[in-house]
Amino acid sequence: MIIQSTRVYVAGSFMKAAIRMDDNTITEILEYGSVPADMDYGDLRIVPGFIDIHCHGAYGWDTNDATPDGLKTWAKEIVKEGVTSFLATTVTQMKPVLLKAVENVAQVMEHQKIGTDGAEILGIHFEGPYLNPKHKGAQPPEAIVPPSVAEFQEYQIAAKGTIRVITLAPELDEDFALTRYCHDTGVRVSVGHTDATYEQVMLAAANGAVSITHTYNAQTPLKHRENGVVGAAFRLRNLYSEIICDCAHSTPEALNIFFTNKGRDKAIMISDALMCKGFKVGDKFIFGGHEVEIWPDGCAHLTDIPEHSIAGSTMHTNDGLRNLVEKAMVPFDAALNSCTINPAAMLGVDDHLGKICAGYDADLVVLNDDYSVRQTFCKGIPQITE
Repeated sequence: MIIQSTRVYVAGSFMKAAIRMDDNTITEILEYGSVPADMDYGDLRIVPGFIDIHCHGAYGWDTNDATPDGLKTWAKEIVKEGVTSFLATTVTQMKPVLLKAVENVAQVMEHQKIGTDGAEILGIHFEGPYLNPKHKGAQPPEAIVPPSVAEFQEYQIAAKGTIRVITLAPELDEDFALTRYCHDTGVRVSVGHTDATYEQVMLAAANGAVSITHTYNAQTPLKHRENGVVGAAFRLRNLYSEIICDCAHSTPEALNIFFTNKGRDKAIMISDALMCKGFKVGDKFIFGGHEVEIWPDGCAHLTDIPEHSIAGSTMHTNDGLRNLVEKAMVPFDAALNSCTINPAAMLGVDDHLGKICAGYDADLVVLNDDYSVRQTFCKGIPQITE
């Protein structure tokens, strides 16, 4: 198949080009109009497929539900927002629930037909249960436990090695044992739901942590004498940092400040979306054993804690891209990197995902000028996006 446009995002800029896709892969980038195209998208933007490394669910389904059909439905539906790959993300729960959840993801991954079953499941983001109760957010406190290498090994065995990222509070990880174990076994450690000091984040990074989870939220803030986790996210240039870009978890001004400090190569947009994504204001769901309701701000809020009760987002990734560029005034290249090549690089899959280049997977998104999705291609296969 060959598609073309006068605005194809290649090497950090737009150019007139045609893209040839064969056997799930981009095989050639050609001059625009040099060969007959199966589809000419005019001047619409063709960009790499979006990668969401922190999302709990969507369209009525949640990772912790451990429902194969739910996970499959989720993967097929999120192509409508341009997502071509993602990490199914857990929420803190009791051990039997989490074991079933990770087993389910591994089973679905094993049988997923890449390209025809929607967005590719890259693995699991294991958020909790090794968190600090002081910054639990919507994570159920009754299920939070101290970090344990032995217990995590049980989860990874149940997941058949598919846990790719873990969020933990490093100040509770005695001698950084779990942090080092994860680093040594290829699991990316992200600092989150934490009361860590700036210095403790530095030590966590020195022992293998590579990222900050949903910067600004559920962590120590930046103060001029106590720099906290947010200060570490800004100052430690080698750390990746996630950011929820719905303009509710953080204001557009805070998003701009974040990207100004983090730059174009280490910021990672996440949706942190819950199963209530795709539903309307006022709808209620159970998340982590607690009831949440969609508010007019687009977030899911805990119903039993009215103040500061954000539980997660309902954001579509293409809307996050629009928010960054149009509301937060982030340069387009930095905004796009945050949902394409940066998450790919953090996961170590940037040798085949995250950009439009010969030899890379044919994961592509065609954007209308208002950032709505005209077409998504997963491994070169056009998806139903309406």
